[in-house]
Amino acid sequence: MNRKKRTLAAHYRQGVAGEEAAAAYLCAKGYEIWGRNYRFRRAEIDILAFGDGVLVVVEVKTRTRGFYKTLSHTVSPLKIHRLVRAADHYVRAHGLDIEVRFDIIQLCGKPGNYELVHLKNAFYYF
Repeated sequence: MNRKKRTLAAHYRQGVAGEEAAAAYLCAKGYEIWGRNYRFRRAEIDILAFGDGVLVVVEVKTRTRGFYKTLSHTVSPLKIHRLVRAADHYVRAHGLDIEVRFDIIQLCGKPGNYELVHLKNAFYYF
C-alpha cells in the first residue's frame, strides 16, 4: 500500500473513532441516536440525535493534535448549506414536525483519550 492510501486509511479510521466517541458521549448525556452518516446528495450528517424535544444534527471534527481554527469556523459556509439541506430532507422524508439544532462536537487526541468540546447551536439557519 502506498503512503497516500495508508494516510487516507488512517484518516478514515480516526474519523470513525471520533464519531463513535461522539455518539457515546451523546448517549451518556441522555440523547437518543436516530441516525449515523445520513447522506443526501453531496452532504453527510455524521450523527442525528434526539434530546430535549429537539432533533440535533451533529458535525463531528476529530484531530490528533490541536485545532488551528476556532470551533465555530471549522465548518465552511458550503458545508453548512449542505448540512441544512440534508437535515431538511431528513425531516421531510420522515414526516417530522420538530425543532432542529445544529451542533459541532470536536475531539482532539487519540481514541480512548479525547478532549471533547460540544458546541450547541453552532450555527443558526432556520
